[in-house]
Amino acid sequence: MAPAPMSCAGRSILASVPALALGVRDGQDVGVDYAEAQAVFFTARASTDPPPTTDSWDTPARRLRDAIERIALVELWSRQGSEAMAEIGLDFLGGYVWGRGSALGSARPAVVASAFAVFEPGLVESLMTSARDIANWDQVQQAQLAGALGALQATIGQPPELADVVDAMRRGLDAADLVGRPLFAGLASLPWPDQPSGQLWRAVNLLREFRGDTHVAVCVAAGLDGVEMNVLTERWIGWDPQSYSATRGWSAEALDAAYARLGARGWLSGDNLTDDGLAVREELERRTDAGVQHVIDAIGPDLDTVIAVCRRWSDMLVSAGVVPPDPYKAAAG
Repeated sequence: MAPAPMSCAGRSILASVPALALGVRDGQDVGVDYAEAQAVFFTARASTDPPPTTDSWDTPARRLRDAIERIALVELWSRQGSEAMAEIGLDFLGGYVWGRGSALGSARPAVVASAFAVFEPGLVESLMTSARDIANWDQVQQAQLAGALGALQATIGQPPELADVVDAMRRGLDAADLVGRPLFAGLASLPWPDQPSGQLWRAVNLLREFRGDTHVAVCVAAGLDGVEMNVLTERWIGWDPQSYSATRGWSAEALDAAYARLGARGWLSGDNLTDDGLAVREELERRTDAGVQHVIDAIGPDLDTVIAVCRRWSDMLVSAGVVPPDPYKAAAG
């Protein structure tokens, strides 16, 4: 069944996420369950909305990134993944932070917050601390894999081209440089799943974290902090002002201040990117692409096939209601 278009009321739900994410509602500790996450993110964008700006960013590195994004997060968004995390006592946000952060092993919560970069640090530290008190590392690893396997096997099965796609991705990953890429390095240190669909899930997550770590490094080198990274990306893609950044746990005050700082640099005029701001955001993307180009080169002539097949699988996940349908969400990560 096709999801309903995202209405103004649906978009306003986004404003409630920071309070929920921080685990406090009316002074009481709360979690965010799968149904709440679905209410926020599993709504389709209205057909009258323009496509995300990134649709015109037609580079090999970006096309690969967009093709694998939804597959990489299948253990987070799928009902199978939610149920696997619930079995070990974790809700949606706790499962996401401990699941993704588990690549860093026993790192202190502040280190995990640093690696996550675009999320409000106090949110990540709080969620990480609470989740670790509930479930141990082995449980989280097993729950992630169970969720990914359940969703992928139910949706795309085991198509004949699966092994070749994974082999091409692994060829690229063999060329990847660990330096300065903490989430990628941590994930790369883990054993590969035995199951073919588990290997696909691991490969796309490695590629995703490799690009993500690279992008964070590029943004830091440009003098951006975490909230400013969000703002530039949200305005570049086409989100309503502050709507996407708010889902990363940033307060309205922090967002207002970030908009003001970027305005003072001449990159925003009101809520909109200036010509200079657009040039800066596009340069960040060019440098990110350049930072992953050696991986793209190592995949070689199989790249177009990998992209086409992963796009088809991603479309299957969307059609089955396994992952969010909004192209803005897929473009922003």
